[in-house]
Amino acid sequence: MPKVLVSDPIDQAGIDILSQVAQVDVKTNLSPEQMVQIIPEYDALMIRSGSRITQEIIEAGTQLKIIGRAGVGVDNVDVNAATRHGIVVVNSPEGNTIAAAEHAIAMMLALSRYIPDANASVKRDEWDRKSFIGAEVYKKTLGVVGLGKIGSHVATAAKAMGMRLLAYDPFISTERAEQLGCRLVELDLLLREADYITLHIPKTPETTHLINAEALATMKPNARIVNCARGGIIDEVALAAALTDGKIAGAALDVYETEPLGESPLKSIGKEVILTPHLGASTAEAQVNVAIDVAEQIRDVLLGLPARSAVNIPGLGPDILEQLRPYMQLAETLGNLVSQLAGGRVELLNVRLQGELATNKSQPLVIAALKGLLSQALRERVNYVNASIEAKERGIRVIETRDAAVRDYAGSLHLEAKGSLGDHSVTGALLGDGEIRLTDLDGFPINVPPTQHMLFTLHRDMPGIIGKLGSLLGSFNVNIASMQVGRKIVRGDAVMVLSLDDPLPDGILAEIIKVPGIRDAYTVTL
Repeated sequence: MPKVLVSDPIDQAGIDILSQVAQVDVKTNLSPEQMVQIIPEYDALMIRSGSRITQEIIEAGTQLKIIGRAGVGVDNVDVNAATRHGIVVVNSPEGNTIAAAEHAIAMMLALSRYIPDANASVKRDEWDRKSFIGAEVYKKTLGVVGLGKIGSHVATAAKAMGMRLLAYDPFISTERAEQLGCRLVELDLLLREADYITLHIPKTPETTHLINAEALATMKPNARIVNCARGGIIDEVALAAALTDGKIAGAALDVYETEPLGESPLKSIGKEVILTPHLGASTAEAQVNVAIDVAEQIRDVLLGLPARSAVNIPGLGPDILEQLRPYMQLAETLGNLVSQLAGGRVELLNVRLQGELATNKSQPLVIAALKGLLSQALRERVNYVNASIEAKERGIRVIETRDAAVRDYAGSLHLEAKGSLGDHSVTGALLGDGEIRLTDLDGFPINVPPTQHMLFTLHRDMPGIIGKLGSLLGSFNVNIASMQVGRKIVRGDAVMVLSLDDPLPDGILAEIIKVPGIRDAYTVTL
């Protein structure tokens, strides 16, 4: 009988499921040395956040088939090491979806009716009804920022309460938004028209302080905002100022830039603010759900069935994985790049395997390309297993083609995307040492290694344009690491690719497009 080690406390429901197919040993508070010593006995490992599963532990687990994390994140697992050893790593990405969505709804209603302060007032033996005249949410407009799983559930619940729905999500299709009863709009329109705003997006460099003083100034005076997503999406100092000045009517926060919440101007504001200590996933049901979800996946893998929420690549043996790994990195990089060129709302992705690569297994490369394509929107929430599902939910059509003709490189990968910024394509290949090279951009030949910060321009091939662009970047203190021009004919259209040491400052892209001869410009961050 297989053996499962449970090294962190989990709900008994999970242990009961595991016991159906395996001997279950619950051993908590193990040191890394103890874990290394006993892990060779086990076929599966179930953890929460308390155990850190290192490469050393994984290498010692010679019988391990699966590692299950009863929760969302897998930061405490060396996923790369597990993948190299053919071990499936699973989590429970939806285990707290309902809990988080319900907390957002509860915060919105409590904010509307001043429930926390009214409760405290009664407990002080007061009966002050006039101070707590609230607002109804019925027929009000709710702006949902982010229509992922949690945001979608909030939208569904709010629609049932009779609310009108606006949504902003640059990575969701209009059709998907309409299915949820939402009108898809740009963020500035949502901020202006919504009576309530609820945030359900990851924290990224692009979303940090997305709700800042400028955004708050565009909101209605009677608007209320709820953040049960990630701390830092709202500029808390600006929020406190907006509330104090009466620019908006209220705010409810469950997450903060620094946790636990220390000194904050939000604490001194009265009934217009509700603060809770990151309770979004803190329900008894959520704890049970994640235990059951992960235990079922471990049970299925031990029975020879696939896992539904793997964060690495199930079904590929280490030999195939090792062979395709460099090309999967190529595909993911190209997908990330073309998504930024084409715009967030991509409708179509064409994946073409060229040359010798056309004879390889295509599915891992297509999935890796989709993972890169969606990484700007979903960050760590997209993986090699759910990338296809996430793409389908967003209305992205995927076409796979093969072309065995060998060009400049023995094998290359070509991605073409149709998005909100137009149609764009990029081709890449691997050098002999595995280094990635971009070999074609929108039909223009180039030979450029991808870097973290890049600037692409479409321009007229004419004297002086390179110097003008260099001078402009220099005036903004932007240092160019490398530059290359690709063209088809002399003095025709051309592309320029610049690798930069730092991201472009705000506003400079608009200045670049004003340079005579430059038709368009795009920034890419990898």
